[in-house]
Amino acid sequence: QVQLVGSGGGSVQSGGSLRLSCAGSGASISSYCMAWFRQAPGKEREGVAAIERGGTKTYAASVKGRFTISQDNAKNTLYLEMDSLKPEDTAMYYCAARWWNCPPRGSLRPEFSYWGQGTQVTVSS
Repeated sequence: QVQLVGSGGGSVQSGGSLRLSCAGSGASISSYCMAWFRQAPGKEREGVAAIERGGTKTYAASVKGRFTISQDNAKNTLYLEMDSLKPEDTAMYYCAARWWNCPPRGSLRPEFSYWGQGTQVTVSS
């Protein structure tokens, strides 16, 4: 089974950029559906972006055109490039993995088995 460690969060001003990383160990992330989720205080965890084993990417409407999910199988690492950040993007960000296929009811549903520890992103206006 895969273990995940997220990193790269921080504090930026509105309009800025950050790149999150999620390092996998114990198994190859190429065998998993990979995704990023976020959770703001007092809100439910929401799916941000997912990438299927075949490379198909899915984005939440709120981040489409601003965020890019990618993975480097040689480095066993998942990334989330975040541009044009807004204060409403402030949240704890989690990477997640699900063996083989993305959740059948939708790639951004939180039905993932493995989770990273979270990395905080704070965007100030």
